[in-house]
Amino acid sequence: MKGQKTPNERVPAERLPPANAVAELRIIPISVAAEIVPGDSIAKIVLQSARTAGVTLESGDILVVKHKIVSKAEGRIVDLSTIRPSKESIAWADQFALDARVLELALRESRSVIRRRNGVLITETQHGFLCANSGVDVSNVDGGRQALLLPEDSDKSAAQIQSELKRKTGLTIPIIITDSFGRPWREGLVEFCIGIAGMKPLRDDRGRRDPHGYELRVSLEAVADELACAAGLVCGKLNRTPACIVRGLKYEPGTGSVCDLLRPATRDLFR
Repeated sequence: MKGQKTPNERVPAERLPPANAVAELRIIPISVAAEIVPGDSIAKIVLQSARTAGVTLESGDILVVKHKIVSKAEGRIVDLSTIRPSKESIAWADQFALDARVLELALRESRSVIRRRNGVLITETQHGFLCANSGVDVSNVDGGRQALLLPEDSDKSAAQIQSELKRKTGLTIPIIITDSFGRPWREGLVEFCIGIAGMKPLRDDRGRRDPHGYELRVSLEAVADELACAAGLVCGKLNRTPACIVRGLKYEPGTGSVCDLLRPATRDLFR
């Protein structure tokens, strides 16, 4: 769109927003006792759970939510008994003692297959995410009888949560939806932002000068992913804490999208 800055467009130094100065950053966990079912309101459940814990949302807070409760509320649940895997999926799954139904579902949810090697399937999802098994997950669902898919449109899901929270509290709270992905050349999973509303996902420091006077040229900081990782420290898989409040960060408000965080294939050195 004419006049609109793209995520990778360099901005003159005089137009850059003030640098983020964080005196103290707090991450406040929100435990949810009830099992989320299709049709539930995530905003309502988070507010109720926060009140039970004696926590109140404040202006300037950021709410981070794990995608599983969003997917459950949106009915993104598949009964694996309804999945009929192809012969190819069965053969590949048998080779590595995998569930062919999950593999088949992952292929259906993918836009393309990036790698399929040593029992690991890396795909590009319809959203453009590069991850294992298209984000299809069977943990924390019902013991393996069902699988959970990613939200169809995580940005839209985040915007809906933000809108409902504003109606209930009068506050405009940015929302980040996360999922855990692996990374090239690193062991272990970390949380990534897969949906966002109400803030810019990237912080552009290009054009600033460091304390030695050097002009920064490539400093594009993935703030949304950093917040997702920080939230992952309190939102574990085993402690029924699918959300948290981040307090103390001076974020940049805006209408950014998770697509801003996705590197185009033309500039991706790893595909």
